[in-house]
Amino acid sequence: MIIRHIESKEVLLRNEENTLDGAMLRAEDLAGADLRYASLKGTNLVVADLQRCSLKGADLRGADLRGADLRGADLTRADLRDADLTDANLEEAVLVGANFHSTELQEANLARANLRGANLVLANLVRTDLREANLTRTNLYNANVCSANLEGAVLDECELDGTRYDNFTRWPAGFDVERSRAVFSLQRRREDRTRAGASDTPETRARNGRGEGNPPLRSLVAAGGRRSTD
Repeated sequence: MIIRHIESKEVLLRNEENTLDGAMLRAEDLAGADLRYASLKGTNLVVADLQRCSLKGADLRGADLRGADLRGADLTRADLRDADLTDANLEEAVLVGANFHSTELQEANLARANLRGANLVLANLVRTDLREANLTRTNLYNANVCSANLEGAVLDECELDGTRYDNFTRWPAGFDVERSRAVFSLQRRREDRTRAGASDTPETRARNGRGEGNPPLRSLVAAGGRRSTD
């Protein structure tokens, strides 16, 4: 299988197999590649350079795109169900009608991306940059946008029923989240408490001058008492 540049037709990659499903393309330079309607199910594209490439209608189900550079790429109607795009850069990408059902997009950059009509049901968008993104008619049912930045985003006819957000989610100016049917989440607060509890171990208490059943040193000092050594 031969992959060519979409404009110059230069050969970018030769693959001995007739399919790219499950292929190891980690860190490959595929900028500008013509991958229209390609099958890339389960393909490893970690930190690959996919800038300005055409993935229109491509099948990327379960693909690993962590840290991939997809700036300006065309993923119109691409299928990215269950794919992992954690920390991927999709700035100004065309994602019209793309399927991101149950996709990992945590800490991804989607600034100024066109997500018109995209399916983001159950997608993980925690700490994702969605500034000035076009989310017109996008379905975010039960998605997670905790700590995401949506400043300047277009949310016309956007489905936010059950979408989870928190105090750190940044909405467009004038957006009334109370009327959106989005759900306020205490997830981050619970995670903070969990981390605090996990750090309260015998080893941690020993480092801090505390033992099993002994109060902190500063409490003893404040009370003018002494710790028993019996």
